[in-house]
Amino acid sequence: MSQKQMKEAFVSNLNGTSVLEVTQGLCFPAFCILCRGLLIIFSQHVCSFSHSWSTRFFMDFVVLVVPLVITLTLLSPFILLENLTAIACGAWLLYQIYQRRTCHAKVPVQKVFANFLQISLESEYSPAVTYYRVINSVFTAIAILAVDFPLFPRRFAKTELYGTGAMDYGVGGFIFGAAMVCPEVRGKHVEGSRFNYLRKSLYSVWPLVVLGMGRLVIIKSIGYQEHLTEYGVHWNFFFTIVVVKLVTSLVLIIFPLNKSWIVAVSITVLYQLALDFTPLKRIILYGTDGSGTRVGLLNANREGIISSLGYVTIYMAGVQTGLYVLKNRTHIRDWIKVTCCILLVAVSFFISLYIVQVNVEAVSRRMANLAFCVWVVASSLMLLSCLLLSDIILSFAKFLIKGALVPCSWKLIQLPATNKKHSKPLILEAGKKEPSLCLITALNRNQLFFFLLSNVTTGLINLTVDTLHSGASWTLVVLGIYMFTNCLVVYLLDLQGKTTKFW
Repeated sequence: MSQKQMKEAFVSNLNGTSVLEVTQGLCFPAFCILCRGLLIIFSQHVCSFSHSWSTRFFMDFVVLVVPLVITLTLLSPFILLENLTAIACGAWLLYQIYQRRTCHAKVPVQKVFANFLQISLESEYSPAVTYYRVINSVFTAIAILAVDFPLFPRRFAKTELYGTGAMDYGVGGFIFGAAMVCPEVRGKHVEGSRFNYLRKSLYSVWPLVVLGMGRLVIIKSIGYQEHLTEYGVHWNFFFTIVVVKLVTSLVLIIFPLNKSWIVAVSITVLYQLALDFTPLKRIILYGTDGSGTRVGLLNANREGIISSLGYVTIYMAGVQTGLYVLKNRTHIRDWIKVTCCILLVAVSFFISLYIVQVNVEAVSRRMANLAFCVWVVASSLMLLSCLLLSDIILSFAKFLIKGALVPCSWKLIQLPATNKKHSKPLILEAGKKEPSLCLITALNRNQLFFFLLSNVTTGLINLTVDTLHSGASWTLVVLGIYMFTNCLVVYLLDLQGKTTKFW
């Protein structure tokens, strides 16, 4: 076998892992984000915390990126222990902050909580949604390179037909995250007729078409390894995003935004019925002639083309979630209710997933079937609920320490009962001049550029490094340098106020 064939075989015919392990892995970054915020507050209060960009970058990289690299490689068998460790560290930091609180220092704990529940939040966005998108970006960047190394567990890689691999979730999670902040959810509708709206949507996808074509040309010209059953011969994820964006733009012209969940349920149920009672499933698996042919555009790219229906479902579910989460709320009580509601819906989806897998069909990313859509939405909502809970706990820690500043988090305000027009900030005036020295903000600002940079550097490393025969130490060194470089480039762009948007 050639090197290319060996690498293709290395990522083929895999069966994934359990739903529980993937869910535990998703919760871990949320706990890391919480620990990062609590550590910043604790450092500001106990010692003179450095505000230099290098210190902030190093701290964010060590607390947010390094643990995820290790979780996906060296410590992959101990995900539950890592979660418990992160929870223990967060609990210890919160206890230390509470013991050193400068607000309500002599007030009983019940009164402290009661006062906290009266607090309101001032933010133009929900930090949890930003966290969600950044976690997906970082995970994807690590996984696309790590998967070519033996240290990366095969159960985390993309499955061949049925199964739940960590990388299988990454594809659907990206679509779900993009839907939560789409222009329709943010209220940025195009003024005028529906035709103008559709024309604007068509124009907005041209960069993705260019990127998809560029990736196709480069991959074919250099003979880079491919997993054929992932999307097909010519198809790639950029083309899937284009199709999803165009289809959902058309759907959202016809149906109201707040009925997106009905559209999602309808599409995925009809699609699953088509898989079960028509030749559609056979076409996906074996081609139109049943012999696995790749002759013709449809046969060559059958997985990518047909599975787009499943991703449309996930997108519409993300739109509905975004409408709910990004609704204007200021009271902390309201966000606690939102967190409980999303957690309850996530649990309901996991129960539904079990029923679907037992009675209908197992999860299949290759077909993006009903079980896959339910799994992705359930996992996304679970991650989102953990991030919202982390935001609430972090807000409580900021409430305890006067002047506490944490980048990319809610700002707290006190609304007096007598006159709500005069809100009293719970942060120092210096907080208003706080620079954006935050890796999370930087990654969110240039998310597409970070994804493209990660793909380019992944390709260069694969062409220069014998990944199949790399030891554990060398793998960690390569992954560490790779992620450090990509994150640093994006961080420096943010410091310069640059947004790499060329359309």
